[in-house]
Amino acid sequence: MRKSKLGLVIGVIIVVSGLGYLLTGSIGENLVYFLTPGELLAKGSSVYDKPVRLGGQVVPNSVQWDAQALDLRFVLRDVDGEVEVHARKAPPQMFREGMGVVVEGRFTSAGVFESNNLMVKHSNEYRAPEEGHTPQEMYRSLMRDAGS
Repeated sequence: MRKSKLGLVIGVIIVVSGLGYLLTGSIGENLVYFLTPGELLAKGSSVYDKPVRLGGQVVPNSVQWDAQALDLRFVLRDVDGEVEVHARKAPPQMFREGMGVVVEGRFTSAGVFESNNLMVKHSNEYRAPEEGHTPQEMYRSLMRDAGS
């Protein structure tokens, strides 16, 4: 009887420990962090040509988009710094000046962040178009509201 209780306690400890390891280990490996422009600049040359995620706000009047060449340039900033970003692909439809974005790519020694992926931060709140309005009108109103 005593051996069975001891075996049960050891079994419970093993199961709980295993679950705890899986939870903490999986969470730590799957968290994806991004640097702000100020943090990226503070790291200096140690981040040159290494894969990085960079997050910040698109500086108003900094966006230059050449649709023919698929060439996008803009400045990303936070309170501690600004970084020029360059991408060779079309921006997401919701991309605009003044919004928060996260870019993936590499920071070059020329001081330009070469992006291979651009993600916009947006609300997860869905609102259906009001009666008598089209989805396009709703989209335009969302963009107008978000810009203010």
